[in-house]
Amino acid sequence: MKILFIANIPSPYNVEYLNELGKLAEVTAVFEMGSATDRDNSWKTLNVKNFSCIILNGIKFSAETALSLQVKKHIKKFRKEKIIIGNPTTPTGIIAILYCKKHKIPYILQSEGGFQGSGKGVKEKFKKYLMKDAILYLSGMKIENEYFLRYGATPRKIAHFPFTSFYASDIRQDIVSVEEKANYRKELGIYEEIVFISVGQFIYRKAFDILLKAYKGMPNNAGLYIIGGTPTEEYLKIVSNLNLKNVHFLNFMDKKTLKKYYCASDIFVLPTREDTWGLVVNEAMACGLPVITTDRCIAGISLINDGENGYIVPVNNVSALQEKMELLANNNELKMSMSKNNIEKISSYSYEEMAKAIYNALKEN
Repeated sequence: MKILFIANIPSPYNVEYLNELGKLAEVTAVFEMGSATDRDNSWKTLNVKNFSCIILNGIKFSAETALSLQVKKHIKKFRKEKIIIGNPTTPTGIIAILYCKKHKIPYILQSEGGFQGSGKGVKEKFKKYLMKDAILYLSGMKIENEYFLRYGATPRKIAHFPFTSFYASDIRQDIVSVEEKANYRKELGIYEEIVFISVGQFIYRKAFDILLKAYKGMPNNAGLYIIGGTPTEEYLKIVSNLNLKNVHFLNFMDKKTLKKYYCASDIFVLPTREDTWGLVVNEAMACGLPVITTDRCIAGISLINDGENGYIVPVNNVSALQEKMELLANNNELKMSMSKNNIEKISSYSYEEMAKAIYNALKEN
């Protein structure tokens, strides 16, 4: 089987997934940009092993999108093969779909997540026109099914895959023991008894301002570690104005070091105002952490059963977030139960399983 995969950027998780898919089929990946301009250096290092990688020349539209007409010649070359468009709403992705439509070339849509619109207006009608004629829709979650159905898919054309950012070997087999956690904390210089962790860019959408305000009510022996860059003036003012203690802002770090922080922590919190997935939720679960996130995080909506392996709280709601943080901080038995549930829940979310699911769906269509 030959596959042409079209996407906006060669993100680390895309590259590793394609490396696995490349073990099962002959894969060529075409990206509209070489890297995201607003991400850390790990997004600029390509670990290409089992597929051919092509970076298009084009006009930059945003930090992660560009307009390139070159995509058409690659589609023409692969017109009789499996063509997956993983960037259906970017400028280059739109060109790819329109070219396929014009020349009656079958195409497959893959999405990493998205919130459906109202279905009204010119923009929504155009999106439906773009999406309605795909021969297959690759979906990573129930809410994505609803997204595809809104824009013209039929249920029988939807196939599922476990969207992720790690290999099976990265998933813990059991929860972190007290002794192991203590060793991680000693190595990392963490001395608080209760440790909250959050990971993400220091931007408005991630809502770390909400997290800082919710942290105000935590016990004196708690610590909050927010990993993602240099703190903004706003964050520093909140810490000062609320007289918050044990708040630590840490820069981006490699996955190996980040995993140590996950394992050293007790509770993961992602207060996001909107994430069309949120792979840090997967990563926290793979280390056995209970997860608190919002109803605007698709990973949370898809992977968290409220009260079983974490909590979903309303977006921008400080008191609701604070309540769940306090609940977990004061209940070790509940934390342990959620930790076990998360390791079990995430066990099938690996690059290997993702590639296998997509390959099997392509074989049947």
